[in-house]
Amino acid sequence: MTGFILAAALLLLIILGILLPPLLRSPRLARAIDRREANLEIFRDQLSELERDRDEGSLAEADFEQAKSELQRRLLDEVQPETVTQEKSGGRKSALAMLFAIPLAAAAGYALLGNPQALDPMHTQARMSSQQMDELLDKLVARLKANPEDSKGWVMLARSYKALGRYAESAEAYSHGGTLVDADPSLLADYAEVLAQVNGGRLDGKPGELIARALKIDANEPQALFLAGVAATERKDFAAVADFWGRLLVQLDPGSEDAKSLQTAVDKARETTAQSGGKIASKPVTKTAASPEAISGEVTLSGKIAGQARPDDLLFIFARADEGSRMPLAVVRAQVADLPLQFRFDDSMALPGGQKISGFKTVSIEARVAKAGKAQTSSGDLFGSIKGLKPGSRSIKVVIDQIQP
Repeated sequence: MTGFILAAALLLLIILGILLPPLLRSPRLARAIDRREANLEIFRDQLSELERDRDEGSLAEADFEQAKSELQRRLLDEVQPETVTQEKSGGRKSALAMLFAIPLAAAAGYALLGNPQALDPMHTQARMSSQQMDELLDKLVARLKANPEDSKGWVMLARSYKALGRYAESAEAYSHGGTLVDADPSLLADYAEVLAQVNGGRLDGKPGELIARALKIDANEPQALFLAGVAATERKDFAAVADFWGRLLVQLDPGSEDAKSLQTAVDKARETTAQSGGKIASKPVTKTAASPEAISGEVTLSGKIAGQARPDDLLFIFARADEGSRMPLAVVRAQVADLPLQFRFDDSMALPGGQKISGFKTVSIEARVAKAGKAQTSSGDLFGSIKGLKPGSRSIKVVIDQIQP
């Protein structure tokens, strides 16, 4: 309330500062009406022509500003002011009257018509949520009943219900989303989250199916990866938790609070996996079961460029098919501090919805130090690769010895 009073007082001062000086000046200057109108009309026409030339690209912005300034100067030179005298006392009286009348009128008007509660954001928000929001939703529901094929409308309704915490109604609206939802991994993940809320937070059953479909469309969809990690936690499949959340981690801003929290969770999942005798994707692997299609080896960093890498720089090791899509078949995430690093890729590490190493005649292994902190290739990255490896290759030596231009 105090802030409003200060703002209102400041606004009054600004208005008085604009209105009073002309009344206090004597004599008062005014332009001849006919000549002013004629010159202003010419000025408008010429200015419109300049703007049209600028919009069509025939006049550069700098030339436009210069021509506009010249046009304004000429207008001021041609329209000479003519004085119209006014009694000094009359202007002073009007100024004094306005000085007192405007603040008094404003205060009286606010006292009669003002509503201080309308300035309270919480009050405004509550009123919108309880009164207007229901009316808007009712109108949208009525429109969708008349046009049930409006997929975008159903999605809008589902998101609105979710924002209000009405999860059962949100899930029902999502079920009418049709092909729009089925083809969009982010909508599938959102639908899964809503269903989980209805099911008391559990992601098994249909929510899990929706998450799998989302990751089949986009193996790196953030919300789907997060939910997949949660579902894996419910199953106590901590190797999968490390995989899903490890892939999500590379999409977060390095050093952010979200990244730090997720890194802690990934490390804990890897530790739990190691303690239970399972494999950890981004750590040295020992005593693993033999797999005829597995490709294993070691990644090292060349001494020639070692000075350009920091211990906490992210390290990615990709397995890709030599022919076809460049989408990785499997990914390992670590840090430069882990080098030299033993790696092992097999069919069990295939990305959700992706293809397996055993399905290709030859694959390539690439190790990349991501200077930008992202899995995507960036200028300045350090990398090394080997191509033409057959599934089952062992003791591969990958040396990071090149710099991405």
